[in-house]
Amino acid sequence: MNKFLRLCCTTAALTIPTIGHAAEFVAGAPATAEAPAADAGTPATEAQAATGNVNSPSVFPGPVADKGTARPVAQEYPSTGVGDGITAGGYNQSRWAEDWSKYRDPKKREDILDKLKYIPIAGDDVYLTLSGEFRARVNLTTNPNLRDREAQRQDIFRVVGGADLHLGDHVRVYGEMAHAGMSGRNLGAKAGQLHNDLVVQQSFVDLKATVANVDVGVRYGRQTFADGPNLMVVPRDNNTIFFVYNGVRAWAKGDTIRGDVFDFKTTRLGVGGTRDDIVDDNRRFSGATAGFVLPKTFLGGSNLYFDPFVWRLRNSAAVWGGRTAEEVRKFYGLHLYGDTGPVNLDWTVNYQGGEFNNRSISAWLILMQQMYKVGKSKTAPRVGFHFDYASGGGSYGNGTLKTSLAPFGNNIYYSYQLYSTPTNLFAFAPSVQLQPTAKLRLAGEYQLSWRDSLNDAVYRANGQAFAGTQLGNSRKIADTIRFQAIYTVSPRVSLTARYEHLIAGPALTDANYKSSDFVAGWVSFRF
Repeated sequence: MNKFLRLCCTTAALTIPTIGHAAEFVAGAPATAEAPAADAGTPATEAQAATGNVNSPSVFPGPVADKGTARPVAQEYPSTGVGDGITAGGYNQSRWAEDWSKYRDPKKREDILDKLKYIPIAGDDVYLTLSGEFRARVNLTTNPNLRDREAQRQDIFRVVGGADLHLGDHVRVYGEMAHAGMSGRNLGAKAGQLHNDLVVQQSFVDLKATVANVDVGVRYGRQTFADGPNLMVVPRDNNTIFFVYNGVRAWAKGDTIRGDVFDFKTTRLGVGGTRDDIVDDNRRFSGATAGFVLPKTFLGGSNLYFDPFVWRLRNSAAVWGGRTAEEVRKFYGLHLYGDTGPVNLDWTVNYQGGEFNNRSISAWLILMQQMYKVGKSKTAPRVGFHFDYASGGGSYGNGTLKTSLAPFGNNIYYSYQLYSTPTNLFAFAPSVQLQPTAKLRLAGEYQLSWRDSLNDAVYRANGQAFAGTQLGNSRKIADTIRFQAIYTVSPRVSLTARYEHLIAGPALTDANYKSSDFVAGWVSFRF
């Protein structure tokens, strides 16, 4: 197989779904439908991921995936830092990021499903890879939307099928269809990311080459995107249908330096067939990310990556303080992540400027996660904490808007029930991660959260405020207790269980919001 193709298909280290995430709830909408914070005040119609990428806070960082064989390892930009998501046991959330070229050798194909990963068409360089996923899940939420009402049960089913056609050295075509089924009790309106007859989830073409020992490429079409901090931009696996973009992405990768530029519009999902899933012209997301492999001697021995980024998000129907207007928000950020000795860290500092309704924006988002591995074995426990600051203020006034947002991030990091987001938020959460057996992973966390500004509201994951919370005089939002267990039956089959108890603080209870429990379990099969 061509060296350029191998490099672009090879991906990164394992991280398991984070322990938290948040979203906005339209009245009556499914309580776990995630929507982007940039969509404040609009129906929750897009997906968000629970799994995050290799640059993200994770419950269990795993081993680095095998490097590609396109060039000597010393001449490749490490796959951990290229912004293509997670690879674990050969599988990635974005299935196009997987490399199954090893199955060119028939002796390595152990069963009929292995044969689907490499179907030769014309020689070694023209072949087809088929992929699929079946996921059955049940969610139970008490006091949905934090109101005193009947519990909600969601029975959710995902079916995904993908085809990855490699046409020689420089061209690849990828397509992916998805179905989202949902039934249960007290569902309310069914959002398109949880209930959908059929979606063209991804459809794009890649062109790749090597110029002066630099790998370059361009991708055009509908695609997932994860080149940034996990809490700011991910495909959002927690929902049934992924959050996907429409547009162009281009990249260049040397051995220790890379660059990525993109220009996207988001996707507005219907609930029927493929014709009602349209390009949303109201939101345009564009920008550039650079990447640097830091010297191994940095901090006395490390494996760290440093990614400055500049992004721009235009939303023609943003909502702050009950007012709907166009917002152009600019993100200037620094992202440091990786390992230094026994410590895994993921730090982001992001300043946000721009304009909303002829008002200037000046906001800060600081995200700091660190885990310490207690021991040297692969199953050694890990302890750590995350601290996050998201500025707030100005939503209900006329001066500078100080509310930060994470445009398309992994908000279950803060709440499985999608009751929190990095807007007007202080959060501190100690956590522990255990692996009692090779196949079982456990995690627990206790999160404390407060408001930054007393003159601003408590916000849900799509950026919409909890009505009335802007009138309260307490900072304390909630304490959140969370547990997660993942049992890997095989690389293709996994079982996941989650529990969360949200103890509403006075910032919520003063506006008549309630505490809530969330229980979920699912089985996932991939090939």
